[in-house]
Amino acid sequence: MTAPDNGAGLPASFFTPGSSSFSDFLSEQSPALLPSARSMPQGNAGDLAPHGTTIVAAAFPGGVVMAGDRRATMGNIIAQRDIQKVYAADEYSCVGIAGAAGIAVEMVRLFQTELEHYEKIEGITLSMDGKANRLAALIRANLGLAMQGLSVVPLFAGYDLDAEQGRIFSYDVTGGRYEETAFHSVGSGSLFARGALKKLYRENLDEQGCVTAVLQALYDAADDDSATGGPDVARRIFPIVHVITADGGRRIDDADVADLADQVIAGRMERPDGPSASLI
Repeated sequence: MTAPDNGAGLPASFFTPGSSSFSDFLSEQSPALLPSARSMPQGNAGDLAPHGTTIVAAAFPGGVVMAGDRRATMGNIIAQRDIQKVYAADEYSCVGIAGAAGIAVEMVRLFQTELEHYEKIEGITLSMDGKANRLAALIRANLGLAMQGLSVVPLFAGYDLDAEQGRIFSYDVTGGRYEETAFHSVGSGSLFARGALKKLYRENLDEQGCVTAVLQALYDAADDDSATGGPDVARRIFPIVHVITADGGRRIDDADVADLADQVIAGRMERPDGPSASLI
């Protein structure tokens, strides 16, 4: 069967049914467009590119919250103060980036297209596990650049319509996929953020309580990690927060995040180390 002539001179492969994976299609038709196709000179290139830092996610009954600070660093320099690190992947999931910022943003865009392409080809939304596996494959393809210092280690979260709960997935630079329980954090300040959530997290948190907990965790990360940006009161720059429930995902309005961040800051004026947790 002859491919239809659409007047744009597209090859027949664009009209031939095939894989539901957009990245596989791209690797066959235009492999140079893949983020992992970049050729780099020998050596460590990590200090040449801005890096995103801390991302935090936590589940609550009925959904999941993900938040990221706004600072990107390049060595000991603040490269950008208001970078976006948390993106909607599709209607029911989001992804937060940590690592080489430019490659990470490219990977997120490819992942978004991958999920949209699958839905168009198959006529259904990819399962939560399927989404997590597709992202793992994209990370694995970047291993060559990761070995040269340009690693990307995202955090993935969403609402599983089948399981009727929020789920969180973390990764390593080789594409290893790990499902986390309750909460997780990645990036340079993740150690401090997870330490904070160990004391603040409760299984019965409502949506606003969960958002407040992740903001407190990001504040603690910024308090001890120079690469993580805390609330910038002078410039009114605050974390980006996404909430995903059975009704879909949404980014919380900046004004609402600012109000909660102001409350966190006010509390820190009284208690710089943050709220205390009970001993038992």
